Amino acid sequence: MRACSGVDTAEAIAWAVCAAGVASDVGKLITAAQERQWDVGVVATPQGLGFLDTEAIEAQTGYPIRSAWRTPGEARPLPSADAIAVVPATFNTVNKWAAGISDTLALGILCEAYGMGIPTAVLPYLNAAQAAQPAYRRSLDQLRETGVLIGSYEPHKPKAGGGSEGFRWEEALDLLEPHLLPRR
Repeated sequence: MRACSGVDTAEAIAWAVCAAGVASDVGKLITAAQERQWDVGVVATPQGLGFLDTEAIEAQTGYPIRSAWRTPGEARPLPSADAIAVVPATFNTVNKWAAGISDTLALGILCEAYGMGIPTAVLPYLNAAQAAQPAYRRSLDQLRETGVLIGSYEPHKPKAGGGSEGFRWEEALDLLEPHLLPRR
């Protein structure tokens, strides 16, 4: 997700939401961000969109969820972001992002964020077998080198699903806030 400017006193944050079981609980993060006076917009991967209650999230944020590119001349439905949180971030998204692959709107925004100086935090959500893959570890290292703030999620057991217990949604905000406070 990415912080979206639109309210004078609020930082704007955009959330990039990926296809993971915990994505259905993203409202918890939106609530936490709004309690901290952040204006929130949501961008979902095409697969992640299927995990979300679109109506509820759009009602909560006041913005449409984006998952596809705009057509030429189409108005921007979200304000510009001051920060981005990628929560939950799947194995696929982390690896594509680190490789500079921009085949979805969410990945396109993430790939541009570095060049635009937008603080970005990621909370990975994957199983231990995926986390053991050397490409994943290299991808996290590459993202760290570009200044991406990486959360502390412990991978869950393979073939067991992760559940949302122990997933620290607010960690994304905690990681980003020190990078935004000078602007407030």
